[in-house]
Amino acid sequence: MLVIRLARVGGKKKPNYRVVVLEKSAARDGRAVEILGHYNPVPNPAQIELNRERIEYWRSKGAQISTTVGHLLRRQDQRAAAVPATES
Repeated sequence: MLVIRLARVGGKKKPNYRVVVLEKSAARDGRAVEILGHYNPVPNPAQIELNRERIEYWRSKGAQISTTVGHLLRRQDQRAAAVPATES
């Protein structure tokens, strides 16, 4: 079974994460099938970059989303709704 979850890539006391597709039984930092985005919790506000198109693709293939990645998706949606679209 595939799962979309976080993999830590930052240094000591400098966390930085990738949003990846992995086999459920793989190690947290194991070889990823695909990298879908990045999450940096250090700056205020935290930086979240997610490729929604690829996330939906993997979900259609049966991949499960971890609880934490689900929270990041909702958080990104809230930020997008809070920033008004500029009209040209």
